[in-house]
Amino acid sequence: MTLFITGGSGFIGSAVIRKALARGISVVNIDCLTYAANPDNLTPALPDENYNFEEVDIRDRQAVKELFSRYKPTSLMHLAAESHVDRSIDKPATFIETNIVGTFNLLAAATDYYHRQSEGIKAGFRFHHISTDEVFGDLGPNDPAFHETTPYDPSSPYSASKAASDHLVRAWGRTYHLPFLVTNCSNNYGPYQFPEKLIPVVILKCLSGQSIPVYGTGENIRDWLYVEDHADALFAVLEKGRVGETYNIGGENERQNIDVVKTICAIMDRLRPRSNGLLYEQLIEFVPDRPGHDRRYGIDARKIRNELGWSPSVKFDEGFEKTVVWYVENTEWWQPVSKRNRLGDRMGLGPKE
Repeated sequence: MTLFITGGSGFIGSAVIRKALARGISVVNIDCLTYAANPDNLTPALPDENYNFEEVDIRDRQAVKELFSRYKPTSLMHLAAESHVDRSIDKPATFIETNIVGTFNLLAAATDYYHRQSEGIKAGFRFHHISTDEVFGDLGPNDPAFHETTPYDPSSPYSASKAASDHLVRAWGRTYHLPFLVTNCSNNYGPYQFPEKLIPVVILKCLSGQSIPVYGTGENIRDWLYVEDHADALFAVLEKGRVGETYNIGGENERQNIDVVKTICAIMDRLRPRSNGLLYEQLIEFVPDRPGHDRRYGIDARKIRNELGWSPSVKFDEGFEKTVVWYVENTEWWQPVSKRNRLGDRMGLGPKE
């Protein structure tokens, strides 16, 4: 098996690659190394003779096409995307180019490659598109959680671009008979997450003794999924999912943002008490809400549980404890990354959860 993984140097992509290499799968990591990518995310899994890296931008159609000719993949997992809501509000063009045009380039190359293969290779080939629950818009406090057939209603340039890419994948399946799978996941967290997202922002603000920004009143609700659980779910879908189907992947951990922040503060109080004797919770500062901020995301993951036997294994308290400990113990990873995050210094006031 030769598996293409786009965006493999990012937070979720690197978790998927580490998992793939541990399973003996030959991987080609296709990544153009944007600000959010970090080759150090893969250090624990390397060197490995099954690992190949190609610094290619999926917006470059010819370069993408050449990769298919060179490596002849047996499947593809498409994770490469611009994913920060605040950045999409500030600079939406990049999200259109990467998330929509980049996905089109991959689909075009994959379709051309697929139809030139033997029936044996065709039988196993999958174009697995990894997407987000944000394409569904938002929910009221008592609304049923998102299911696979919930109508799309994106609120930001980011979620709109991901919704468009989802539609492209399904259209290619129907029109060009490309065997595809789509997964829509809830908010991921865990080690190696870029420090512009909510959880690492809160941890690093605690470590630096700076104010912890929280949008609005902090009552927005998200479902939190540990990144290693997500990687396991993606392989379950790739290997056992029905072609042409969508699977929602959730952590079964819906929490208000303010409760997430207070949970991290409480863990930090135990692990690294403040020298002045005050609690980290006292650093919380409520800031003006961002435009179009969705109220709640919730995932109904019964389909993947019932059909494929997957369910999250890491509970909320366990996962957050692991994550906080990792950031406290791995300053050599996040300090250089934080210095590169210039836009995030400003947008840290409201990180994408």
